[in-house]
Amino acid sequence: MHPVVERVTQRIVERSRRTRGDYVARMDAAAAAHEGPARMRLSCGNLAHAFAASGEDKPRLRGGYTGNIGIVTAYNDMLSAHQPMEHYPTLIRMAARNAGGSAQVAGGVPAMCDGVTQGRVGMELSLFSRDAIAMATAVSLSHDMFDAVLCLGVCDKIVPGLLIGALSFGHLPVIFVPAGPMPQGLTNKEKAAVRQRYAEGKATREELLDAEAASYHAPGTCTFYGTANSNQTMMEAMGLHMPGTAFVNPGTPLRDALTVAATEQSLRISKLGEDFRPLYRTIDERAIVNAMVALAATGGSTNHAIHLVAMARAAGVIIDWDDLDELSRVTPLIVRAYPNGAADVNHFHAAGGIGFVLRELIDAGLVHADIPCVSGGDLRQQAMEPWLDGTALRWRDPPAVTLDAGVVRPAADPFDVEGGLRRVQGTLGRGIVKISAVAPEYRRIEAPARVFESQDDLLAAFKEGTLQGDLVAVIRGQGPRANGMPELHKLTPTLAAMQDRGQRVALLTDGRMSGASGKVLSAIHVTPESADGGPISRVRDGDRIRIDADAGTIDIGVPQSEWQAREPHRADLAANRTGMGRELFAMMRAQVGTAEAGGSALWTDEEGAR
Repeated sequence: MHPVVERVTQRIVERSRRTRGDYVARMDAAAAAHEGPARMRLSCGNLAHAFAASGEDKPRLRGGYTGNIGIVTAYNDMLSAHQPMEHYPTLIRMAARNAGGSAQVAGGVPAMCDGVTQGRVGMELSLFSRDAIAMATAVSLSHDMFDAVLCLGVCDKIVPGLLIGALSFGHLPVIFVPAGPMPQGLTNKEKAAVRQRYAEGKATREELLDAEAASYHAPGTCTFYGTANSNQTMMEAMGLHMPGTAFVNPGTPLRDALTVAATEQSLRISKLGEDFRPLYRTIDERAIVNAMVALAATGGSTNHAIHLVAMARAAGVIIDWDDLDELSRVTPLIVRAYPNGAADVNHFHAAGGIGFVLRELIDAGLVHADIPCVSGGDLRQQAMEPWLDGTALRWRDPPAVTLDAGVVRPAADPFDVEGGLRRVQGTLGRGIVKISAVAPEYRRIEAPARVFESQDDLLAAFKEGTLQGDLVAVIRGQGPRANGMPELHKLTPTLAAMQDRGQRVALLTDGRMSGASGKVLSAIHVTPESADGGPISRVRDGDRIRIDADAGTIDIGVPQSEWQAREPHRADLAANRTGMGRELFAMMRAQVGTAEAGGSALWTDEEGAR
């Protein structure tokens, strides 16, 4: 193992000793009590309710000798990434019967699309939807009918929420089943160019809609390497997929074969099968470190600086941004996929894909290869590539060399010697910067602040022509406690246009950017947030702000005496409290912890959300 990876892993183990120990003890007890099919613990009345509508599966469910799979689905037909899952339950039930078991849809979870809510009021429910999904997953599995679980989900908060919820049932084996990316349409680079021209008033709305429709054009995940596709990389790195599942297109024979294989394997690794692999033994400190390293190596989404902390905490593992930063600094950047390059995830997959990446990281000693993956092997087996030999699903080694060095490279010849994410800290607090898409000459700035209370205020100032010269745009009141921490991706075309016309610009915010954060230096997730009286609440127009991603600092050039004397700005947040369902999430805004603690309202102890 690389000495830094080994040291960080051991530090996490020590920090998590109490919480992880408590979690494992609970799961050990639950696993010990799980003798025979779970449903046989139910009363006759309970069980009759549970199989009343099960048709041809009734004899199996009543007989009590075979495994029963609980399907937790995030299907809806508005999300292109989840629309292919409409028919998965039918396929899974058939595969389970053929394997001698049964399967039932245990429940559905909400699945909102950030692409639809981006820049709109609904986005203020986005982060909190992750916790709602976790709770819905728990409700789905609370019937205690199941011996294994298949989680159907792909996108941003949905996979983290499913995993957080499933970890409360960690005594069961859990396999994640995605749908895969849509085929390439209009390239991401071309789409971004039209967006930027529209922001500058140089393209019509009809031209913009044509570009967007040509980009997002079919069932499947969006093709840029944002949060949804970063989810899939992390699931592979933590061993929660059948090998190579992440980026196989929907509606293909290979995709169906992988779904069938996941069904069969879930029965095989249940306590009734031959190779018991409960979730709590797969997700431990090593798996979480693997996810952080894979995220850094591929230039993945900044959103996982929040989500991964929350996922880890659900398994009793305590991580922070120092861990992520230290791992990223020794992890080579070996993937260039949009927004970190021109390629989409289909190209990434064709050039070698996640299997190539995992093998390179294993050989470099940067990940723990000995984790017990759900596929029945270790991480080296997880790096195998699926293919169809006629109708038979088989796996083979990933390509020995990259098939496109402009997209995927070996660890010995990376795009950058460091990974894509950095922790920054200083007098303005702590935050995250994604550097993988930011050119080295733009990674440092010192400029006067322009302070805004919303992204719409900044966009209005841009249209009025008042954003001239170098500046650091400060957008505050966007943290989890203030308004649910919406993404501010709507700003990306405007900030990019300013940079392209020669201005030195950066963003500083206690909010989030999209997982597709781009070429403008952005210090995000700044904590403590403004609503908690954090330093960002004291910033005024004209203050000199310094952001240095390479040095990992965010500071303000205001004399100490003046800085300490300033009163925090208290924004009027009344408008964020109602409308579009926001009134229903008041409890989460009141309870939620910091971004660095995972932005979750599910835990209140000092090692969790506080």
